[in-house]
Amino acid sequence: MINEKNKKKIGFFNYLKKKLIKTSKNISKEIFNLFKKKNNINEKLFNKLQEKLIISDVGIHTTKKIINLTKKYVKLNNLENSSQLYKYIKAEMLKILLPVEIPLNINNNKKPFIILIIGVNGVGKTTTIGKLAYYFYKKQKSVLLASGDTFRAGAHEQLFSWSKKSNSFFMYNSKKKDSSAIIFDAISKAKKEKIDILIADTSGRLHNNFLLMEELKKITRVIKKNNNMIINEIMLIIDSNIGQNSINQLKTFHDNIGITGITITKIDGTAKGGIIFSLANEFNIPIRYLCCGEKITDLYLFNAKDFINAIFTD
Repeated sequence: MINEKNKKKIGFFNYLKKKLIKTSKNISKEIFNLFKKKNNINEKLFNKLQEKLIISDVGIHTTKKIINLTKKYVKLNNLENSSQLYKYIKAEMLKILLPVEIPLNINNNKKPFIILIIGVNGVGKTTTIGKLAYYFYKKQKSVLLASGDTFRAGAHEQLFSWSKKSNSFFMYNSKKKDSSAIIFDAISKAKKEKIDILIADTSGRLHNNFLLMEELKKITRVIKKNNNMIINEIMLIIDSNIGQNSINQLKTFHDNIGITGITITKIDGTAKGGIIFSLANEFNIPIRYLCCGEKITDLYLFNAKDFINAIFTD
């Protein structure tokens, strides 16, 4: 018999499959079509596999890793036809994702649990903050949203709107133009009122803008000065549509301030969801959540096995 928990799990899996259908077509079906016939295993076959993976934004380094492992597997097992490789490649791609399947642990004796949200403009930072706030609210946690985006017009109004939707508190001081000062005050408020989680928004910035990156460093320094508070999570929001450019973004942000977690947005709107394999393989930074849709509930814990099963059709 299928209990209610399993029903819910199956329902989510089917939903995820629908959301990842573009990525599935680009990765799974292309590879399946390549291997469904008993073709001879040769260099031509591996070149075609490499092409399929790169087109799906798996990335050159990760693609080479998969190709090399597959070649070794073929040699070790004396395989002769390609139909035997599909399940092996699926298993190897799962191995790439499993080490980054680390959920965010918000259980912290010292309140508030501080999450600093960063990312370039247009990746869906503010929307993700709203989804996160609602996600934690449903877990019976009190949440304060700190509006530290002092550059984008309408940023405060948008975040305030999300605070109402997510039943969260909101903090912004129009007299202060320095985002670190706003976030400092928000921490003080959260401590005084014993709020569980503080989610701090920051200005969207190009990862190669030196001055904006220095401001981000300042925010981290100021937070630490507030009664020796620590930033529990520095979360980078990545838009899956930008493909390999997200590698450059993650590298620059991580080198400058140290990223502790990643949330990937718009995964349902791209055929290049293969970027997730590059991110996992090259950085080994936890992938916390996936955003698939525009509703406030469209935020999901990243699960490597579910992701693989949703994009690979056996």
